[in-house]
Amino acid sequence: MKTTIAIVTCKLLTFVCKIMGKLIGHDGTVYPGSIALKFDKFVLDKIVYPKYVIAVTGSTGKGSTTSMIAHILKSSGKEILWNENGSNVKNGTASLILSHSGIFSHKLKTDILLLEMDEQYLAQTFRKSVITHLCITNIMRDQPARNIHPQVIYDKIVSAVKEDTHIILNVDDPLLNRIRYAYDNKITTYGIAKNKYDLESAPNYAIDFAYCPSCQSKIEYEAYHYGNLGVYKCPTCSFKRSDPDYEASEIDLKNKTFKIDKDYLKLNRNALFAVYYTTLAYAICDIIGVQKEDILKNINDNMMESQTIKEYKLNNRNFEILDVKNETALSFVQALSYIKNQSGKKTVVMGVEKVSRRYIYNDLSWLWDINFETLNDDTIDKIYLIGLFKYDIAVRLDYALIDPNKIVFVDDVNNLMNEIKESSEGDIYALLYYDLKPTIKGLLKEEDNEKNN
Repeated sequence: MKTTIAIVTCKLLTFVCKIMGKLIGHDGTVYPGSIALKFDKFVLDKIVYPKYVIAVTGSTGKGSTTSMIAHILKSSGKEILWNENGSNVKNGTASLILSHSGIFSHKLKTDILLLEMDEQYLAQTFRKSVITHLCITNIMRDQPARNIHPQVIYDKIVSAVKEDTHIILNVDDPLLNRIRYAYDNKITTYGIAKNKYDLESAPNYAIDFAYCPSCQSKIEYEAYHYGNLGVYKCPTCSFKRSDPDYEASEIDLKNKTFKIDKDYLKLNRNALFAVYYTTLAYAICDIIGVQKEDILKNINDNMMESQTIKEYKLNNRNFEILDVKNETALSFVQALSYIKNQSGKKTVVMGVEKVSRRYIYNDLSWLWDINFETLNDDTIDKIYLIGLFKYDIAVRLDYALIDPNKIVFVDDVNNLMNEIKESSEGDIYALLYYDLKPTIKGLLKEEDNEKNN
């Protein structure tokens, strides 16, 4: 009876939240689940799940990966349920599952349940063996005020692994690769082969794993992709990056192509992180039996729009918003690398208004783990700093020896577009997270409306 009450409550509240969301602009995807769990805190263990329950977790890339998997599955005719809104904590997951479950049968009405899951909540969400396939993107230094250390996240993830869970992991990540040596689960690996975009020596920013977990010798890298992702081995013992089951090779970012075995694939972004999420999506869809021709068609021909980079125009100049994650240095590292690889003059916009949506600690230590030295480049015309913490970013840029004449402080963000139009050149790249992204999108929409009127 408690389970039925919890499901009915969630369905009713979800309906109300959808109606209210149209009025207030917030869909309330977490609230229904939080209330339902008060009626029955173990309700998620009592649902009848479909044959495939796929969870995607990790420090970076889980949102893009989940979106790509959903795109392939839906376009291939599969009936799926997934948290498209990105609500990846326990209450949000409960809202999604209970609102689509049968009131009396308690059966989830879908063929495949696909979940982006916050690594902190992975073990808390399901007590029983529900997840059939666990896809792990990477484990990096991420939100230090909440996650403390990458080892903490590793422990959180492995604590959720059940004996019958099929693990799909990024073998380029040495911290994550430890799972292969510690568990007897069915494990499938994916990764990126050595390529022309690699660094031959350690990058000039902090990396999170440098010593062998078995014998503590310093790991030797043949190549760094980015961060601590790369081709490596321990010089003393058997710990190493093995040949992946699914390996991306012949990567050509300029033409947005790469290869897995004999299959050529296209990228929706010319960045190495796009190679990772496309490879993982290809792998999991192949593992669960999606026809190869459907996978290739929906990656190459029916291409998914990028979830991490949105394109706009400002006075006929390209304006790209890069979705970076506050408190996650590697997210910025990848964005800066992407900007550097673009041609022509460039204008950059950066800013932080709210450090986190989860707590009020204004911890900005992660700024010092980012290689802002990348912006010390002749192709960078101007750097506009916005938001509450623009002077903190400026201090970091000063240590990176960025020419101070290139830095522009914008006190009133409503003047940003005019300042960019009047005093900068080239395409525009804005590195933003949830705090300032809606504001900039709103300003671009206003510019577009004025242009069309």
